[in-house]
Amino acid sequence: MVLDVWKSIRKKQFAPVYLLYGTEAFLINETKQLLLEHVLNEEELDFNLSAIDLEETPIDIALEEVETLPFMGEKRLVFLQNASFLTAEKPKQKIDHNVKKLEDYLANPAPYSIIVITAPYEKLDERKKITKELKRKAVVVEAKKLTDQELKVWVRERAASSLVQIDEDAIDLMIGMAGTNLMLLTNEIDKIALYAEDSKRITAEIIEKLVAKSFEQNVFTLVDKVLQRNVAEAIRIYHELLRQNEEPIKILGLMASQVRTLYQVKEFTRLGYGQQKIAAALKIHPYRVKLANEKAGKFNEQELLELIHQFAEADYRMKTGQADKVLTLELLLLKFNRAQ
Repeated sequence: MVLDVWKSIRKKQFAPVYLLYGTEAFLINETKQLLLEHVLNEEELDFNLSAIDLEETPIDIALEEVETLPFMGEKRLVFLQNASFLTAEKPKQKIDHNVKKLEDYLANPAPYSIIVITAPYEKLDERKKITKELKRKAVVVEAKKLTDQELKVWVRERAASSLVQIDEDAIDLMIGMAGTNLMLLTNEIDKIALYAEDSKRITAEIIEKLVAKSFEQNVFTLVDKVLQRNVAEAIRIYHELLRQNEEPIKILGLMASQVRTLYQVKEFTRLGYGQQKIAAALKIHPYRVKLANEKAGKFNEQELLELIHQFAEADYRMKTGQADKVLTLELLLLKFNRAQ
């Protein structure tokens, strides 16, 4: 788990080789930044830090840099980026990598070097010997979406790194309001930590006061009000989104997507799928599955299907120029008042 790897790095318990792979760029960049901060001091950066793009340089040439003794320091830190030879993908340009050299290095890594191999791809080719060797001998960080529980732990630890404590209900509220994007959450936590500098505690009240709802969360609330037939509040949220220069087609598209998710989560739950399996099947964050599960049980399948159908009709009229975009969505929202 990435959080365990970060703990070891902060304790200066370094591995000779790290493999960072996956599509969650924030986790890859955070791991690299932590290594930078804890392996080398500022005076050593110019002498003992290297970054090599493996889409431009063969791995055997890159390893020559790894095996060079550090200058004016104890460790050399080398980032080997874009290791496409670990995947089944075709590289952007043909580079002949002598991966046998890397296999030999893994068997006997230089004690004075730390290499960080990054592969920002969804999957690695598990059939390749070099992939198997790396997974066996390196410290591996799979940069994927954090689970609901991992996300909460991450928020708690991020707050702690800013020397503040965050209440459990505040964690849930923050994720609910700001979403699950780690970069956005980082910015929010850092901002709130400054506000809570004196009390050293982040409460739900502070979150309510300082955290701006994401576009996605605002639309989620809008959908919730529609499903509750609370049309007055739905119209208010819609007008607020328009004031923020959000496009009606974009709003409608996200509304339709969220209702489809509610319907799909309801169906998968009925079939006995758990939260993680549903998240994997729908390719969405587990926290979104949790929120959808809380809402979906209140509505029957027919209600959700009818809503999806009406959204699709409105989308067609908007995109074909048959009706005014702003007015079409507002009339659709008002229609639900008569459906009570």
